[in-house]
Amino acid sequence: MHEIIICEKPKAAEKIAQAISPNVKKRKYNKKVSYWEIEEENKKITVLSAVGHLYSLTPVNPKSKVFFDLEWAPLYEIDKTKKYTRDYVYAIKKFSKDADKFIHACDYDIEGTLIGYNALKYACGQNTTANISRMKFSTLTKTDILDAYNNMIDLDLHQVESGSARHVLDFYFGVNISKSLMHSVRTAKKRFLKLSAGRVQTPTLSILVDREKQIKKFIPKPYWLIKALLNGEIIADHEDGKIFDKKRAEEIFDKCQNQNALVDEVKKTETIRKPPVPFNLGGLQSEAYGVFGFSPKKTQMIAQNLYTGGFTSYPRTSSQKLPKSLEYKKIFMQLSKNAEFKKHIQDLPSELKPNEGKKKDAAHPAIHPTGVLPDKLSKDELKIYELIVYRFISVFCENSKLESVKTDLLIANEKFNFKRKRVSYLGWLAHYPFKKIENENFLDIKKGDIIKVEKICSEQKETKPPARYNEASLIKELEKRELGTKATRADIIAKLYDRKYISGKKIEVNQLGENLIDTLKEYCEDLTSEDLTRDFEKRLEGISNDKTTQEAVVNDAEKEVKAILGDINKNEADIGDKLYDAYQQSRIVGECSCGGNLVMKYSPRNKSHFVGCSNYPECEITYSLPKGATFLKKTCPKCGLPIISFGKPRQHACLDPNCGKDNTKRHVVKVVGVCPDCGKDLVKRSGRYGDFVGCKSFPRCRFTCSLEELKDLESKSKK
Repeated sequence: MHEIIICEKPKAAEKIAQAISPNVKKRKYNKKVSYWEIEEENKKITVLSAVGHLYSLTPVNPKSKVFFDLEWAPLYEIDKTKKYTRDYVYAIKKFSKDADKFIHACDYDIEGTLIGYNALKYACGQNTTANISRMKFSTLTKTDILDAYNNMIDLDLHQVESGSARHVLDFYFGVNISKSLMHSVRTAKKRFLKLSAGRVQTPTLSILVDREKQIKKFIPKPYWLIKALLNGEIIADHEDGKIFDKKRAEEIFDKCQNQNALVDEVKKTETIRKPPVPFNLGGLQSEAYGVFGFSPKKTQMIAQNLYTGGFTSYPRTSSQKLPKSLEYKKIFMQLSKNAEFKKHIQDLPSELKPNEGKKKDAAHPAIHPTGVLPDKLSKDELKIYELIVYRFISVFCENSKLESVKTDLLIANEKFNFKRKRVSYLGWLAHYPFKKIENENFLDIKKGDIIKVEKICSEQKETKPPARYNEASLIKELEKRELGTKATRADIIAKLYDRKYISGKKIEVNQLGENLIDTLKEYCEDLTSEDLTRDFEKRLEGISNDKTTQEAVVNDAEKEVKAILGDINKNEADIGDKLYDAYQQSRIVGECSCGGNLVMKYSPRNKSHFVGCSNYPECEITYSLPKGATFLKKTCPKCGLPIISFGKPRQHACLDPNCGKDNTKRHVVKVVGVCPDCGKDLVKRSGRYGDFVGCKSFPRCRFTCSLEELKDLESKSKK
């Protein structure tokens, strides 16, 4: 009897092999790919690993104008950067030839199910599920792995079909429409411009563009805040809050001058604060962003590493619930081996009952520690691990109590008030160090008391536009609008950054991103529609729940994409013009002294970006850019050029490295030799990192060398 176990990643494969038997032997295939062998009486087990997806969709006919006829092919054949996957495919093929039973042990979600299924189908040749069993686990602890191995379930083909349909839809929308948009630019401008659109990516960008336009259209309105300073520490606010009538504000201000405050009412309240709910992926990403400033994608990657290390549970979950089967006491007993954790765990009530949220996930519980303590973690991994542990502890703690006192005042018969808050009982707050604890002083005052007013202040302010999204708040927004999935939202946002459609921590849409959405809304609005995306998301879930079929969903998607492509083709020239013009605008970083635009350019020879004038070759001004440089929304006070940010740690400087130096020397061109590439003069130049020699015909010729290298060139030419 020979069993093959297919796992999603090498770390998971090692954990599973070691849990099943202490007699496991680690071996290497082709000196590159690790696999594990277990030999028992009348039974041999080979544990093999994928590295995520080993197969991907590709067109049956790559020369076709549109791609609706797709097939699964090895990833190394499709993507040259994924050549390393070939050895994993070959290893699975080799060791599965004589197998009698196949076990799918990839992560228990739709994506993990599809990864394992494709490996079983195409590498192992298992076209039926007759010999396939499924292991279901939420942690990579020995207990959970053995339980999953000893109580295997059937492979859920509805999950497989849902995952497959999602990939097909993403290909239909993403590849076909992106290709069509790029073709429109090529047709209109005879230029290549890399563009991307997607089933979820485009509606997400549309949300950001809508917010961008709200901010740009926003007209601030002036308002006044009237405040009273009492006893040197208390600031009381006028009951009206924002006062938009200037005369009314002036009337209150004048009326209250040199008047004392009469305490009209003192109202005390006590509020019960329940413990937080357990983390799901969105909750963890949001908290990690707020506490540590980590991007959602970074948090997701760290959480995945903690899971594969066996320290925390599976992170891609929507659940805010912790089932009793987790054996809370056992987890706390193991965590108590850490002295810091023990201080908090020993105060837990005897009856362990978690405060749970409403959200459920049929596949996995909320994120929680397994009880296994890590030996070595990076600084950032430790932060996320402790965040998960302390959140888990606090979920079982007592309620916290907050006392509030609202004091109503009368100053010249105008109503003012102030509030003070303090935590009267810490409860769970004592065990969750990431939450701010209010501790304001309460004044010993009662109704009828007179309080001296030291000063009446009138502050003029302006209303502010809607706040920009950050990555965490955008993920919350996508979750609320039911766009994307818990596993894909962070990647979608990262892709928008990669495509240069958006920038900044407070997300700002760049010119290209805004014009892309404007153009799509004008000519093919369906692609930007949330309703269309949301409908397909629900239908993909319907495949998992056996409410619809993969074929029906894919056929409808094909019709929808063909309609969108038809709209693009009808307006190809206009779309191409607008997109290319938007791209050109997005590259402008400032104004040149000659009146032209300073534009970001790319040098294929040096594989680097630089800034040049749009009036080239009439104007030959260029500026080099340090690696990783970004442009700030500031200009140099000396010369008016943009300020750039670069280096580690980040430093700011004028785009012109010679700014502030002697300008008379700056424009002296000293010929020092002949260019070996083109025969033009070599001139001495100054850069951000010192003097160097460059060709006078730059940027047509990009020959450069150091002053020392120039001496070597001269000596060689003399010989």
